[in-house]
Amino acid sequence: MKPAEIDAMFERFSAADPAPTTELEFSTPYELLVAVALSAQMTDVGVNKATRRLFPVANTPAAIARLGVEGLSPYISTINFHRTKAANVVAMAKQLIERHGGEVPRDRESLEALPGVGRKTANVVLNTAFGEQTMAVDTHIFRVSNRTGLAPGRDVREVEDGLLRRVPERYLQHAHHWILLHGRYVCKARTPECPRCIVRDLCQYTAKTPGASPPLEVPTKRARTNRG
Repeated sequence: MKPAEIDAMFERFSAADPAPTTELEFSTPYELLVAVALSAQMTDVGVNKATRRLFPVANTPAAIARLGVEGLSPYISTINFHRTKAANVVAMAKQLIERHGGEVPRDRESLEALPGVGRKTANVVLNTAFGEQTMAVDTHIFRVSNRTGLAPGRDVREVEDGLLRRVPERYLQHAHHWILLHGRYVCKARTPECPRCIVRDLCQYTAKTPGASPPLEVPTKRARTNRG
């Protein structure tokens, strides 16, 4: 995509949803960190169902550490690989207490040093909790970036770097959420809903599903559920 087309894409996303955010429910940076750590190979809906049980009981590193793996596991038993994730979340809580006074660090190096936290999780926390201009590339963002021609790449890091170069700076804060939600609800993996796409005329995908172009607004299935 050309720079002018990229600018037009994000101008439309911004007009349709000026303040996008994660669909994970959280009220503190720590709750967000735990929710993202649980979200691998899970839907946000599934994670929210688990954290609605967990967070009223334990939503601080000290409380999670006191629960331990055996105490935490029943609250997240519906989460895929819940035993492994429980071990990581408890170890992460202990490390936050020991090294960071129980606070979530605001730098990438410290975040990625936490058990179970990789680059994508660190990017989500830095962006959503702390307002950093990061790009957390998940399967939706990888697909949309390649399919549309926005920032093609062979792997997630190449796509991340391409997005950070190509997305206009004034849109970087929210770009991760716009692209993710577009991939989740419109530019779907198996059958993209091109007739509903507000950037269809800008997209370079050569196998668009047929249908009339929509008005410039984004139909959304989302509800604002964040408690923070």
